[in-house]
Amino acid sequence: MSEPIRIDDPDDARLDDYRAVRDRDLRGAAGRPGLFIGEQALIVERMLAVPGRTKSVLVQRAQLARIAPHVPADVPLYVVSDAVLRAVVGFDLHRGVLAVGWRPPPGAQTLAVALPPPLDRTAPLTVLVCEDITHHDNLGMLLRNAAAFAVDAVVLSPRCHDPLYRRCLRMSIGHALDVPTARSADWPADLATLRDRWGCAIVAAATGPGAVALDDAPRPRRLALVVGTEGHGLSDAALALADHRVRIPMRRGVDSLNVAVAAAVCLHRLTTGDRT
Repeated sequence: MSEPIRIDDPDDARLDDYRAVRDRDLRGAAGRPGLFIGEQALIVERMLAVPGRTKSVLVQRAQLARIAPHVPADVPLYVVSDAVLRAVVGFDLHRGVLAVGWRPPPGAQTLAVALPPPLDRTAPLTVLVCEDITHHDNLGMLLRNAAAFAVDAVVLSPRCHDPLYRRCLRMSIGHALDVPTARSADWPADLATLRDRWGCAIVAAATGPGAVALDDAPRPRRLALVVGTEGHGLSDAALALADHRVRIPMRRGVDSLNVAVAAAVCLHRLTTGDRT
C-alpha cells in the first residue's frame, strides 16, 4: 500500500498533471499527451486494479480511507484539502477522487490487438462497431453496454470521441478501461476486414429500406453490430458493406432511439457472449 503524501500548496509541481482539468479536457488527448484522467472512486479503483495503468492518485482527505487500500506502493497517493483540490482542478470536485493513468500506445489500438486471433472462425465472437459517435455520454454508455452484453471488442471509426475522456469514462462507470477497443485507421474498409479475416457477419442497425425486424433477423455466431448517430444514422459506405440490416419495431410516430439504448436492445437479441 502506498504511503499517503500530504500536499498543502496548490502550486506544488507534483500536482501539475491535475491542473485545469476542464481546460485540458477540451483539447482531447493532446491536453495530457500520453495520459488520461479518471474521476470518482469506482473508476479509480478500476484503474488501480490493472498493474502499471496508474501514474498517481489525488484524493480529498475524506476519501483517503476508501482509496488508500487499493493504491500499490509504487503509485504516489497525494492527499489534499478541499480548498487545494479546488484550486488545482479549477472547479468543485464533489467526488473528491482523481487519478492520472497512462494511455495505451497507438499500436495497442489496432484490430489485431483488440480482437481475438482469427484462428478459429467457428468460435463465437461479438464486436460492437461505432461509426462517428462524437458525443461522450453516448460513447460511454455504449462501452458500458459492451461490458454488460459480453462484447469481445469495440471498434471505433476515426471520428468517434475519445473513450478515455473523463466524462466518457464516468458514463461507462469505468468499463471503457475493461473492454478491448480498436480505433479504425481505414474506415470503412475495416468493416470488410472484420468479415473477411475474422468471419463476422456485418449487421447494421438501420431503419431504412431492407431492414428487417430485430426479432426476425438471423443471429450470427460471429457478429459485428454497427451503430451510428441518431440524427444521420450510418453512412452509405457502411451500409453498403452490411450483410444484414435490422430495425427495432416501435410505435408509429417514433422512428428512433438513443444510440446507446438501441445498441443495448440489439445486443441483447444478437450477442452470443456468455452472460451467465
